[in-house]
Amino acid sequence: METIITQLGQFVIHIISSFGYAGVFLAMAIESACIPLPSEIILPFTGYMVFSGHFSFWQAIIAATLGNLFGALVAYYVGVWGGRPFLKRYGKYFFINAKELAWTERIFERNGEITVFIGRVLPIVRTFISLPAGIARMNPFKMATYTTIGAFLWCTLLIYVGRKLGENWNALKPYFHRADVVVGGAIVVILILLVWKHLKKR
Repeated sequence: METIITQLGQFVIHIISSFGYAGVFLAMAIESACIPLPSEIILPFTGYMVFSGHFSFWQAIIAATLGNLFGALVAYYVGVWGGRPFLKRYGKYFFINAKELAWTERIFERNGEITVFIGRVLPIVRTFISLPAGIARMNPFKMATYTTIGAFLWCTLLIYVGRKLGENWNALKPYFHRADVVVGGAIVVILILLVWKHLKKR
């Protein structure tokens, strides 16, 4: 896992160093479209580029936020057009039935704004949150609005921290790794409980 993260980090650095703001946009779009390219590397390194004078602080934030929004919209419409039919047909193999799909829809209908907003500032969750929003047919305007707000705050914070750390921009890596482990562990526990619930019913 450490080797994979290192290689992804090198890929991120290459893209941003080679393509500038467009590289920031592309990297954040990939990260937001259910492809786990770590923003915990993308954004602090972007902050370092601000520190070194290659980027403007606010232009970097705008590029990162717009990239996040673009990737989120891609994932959202994948959920709208492909996710729902897929789950209706094959959901039973993933312990997802019509009742649970309807429950997910109600969650996003009633609390979609806060769900998307909080999801945008949580490690791991932020990469995938737009897909279930699309499957649940959340209002696309609301999804885009709260994605933008959450992404803007996340991008501003990490780019600012990267700028402050300067050449030590990668010093945050161990802390983010621990956060990933905690959130990832919580997700695994939830999945185990869901599987156990279904097996118990059967």
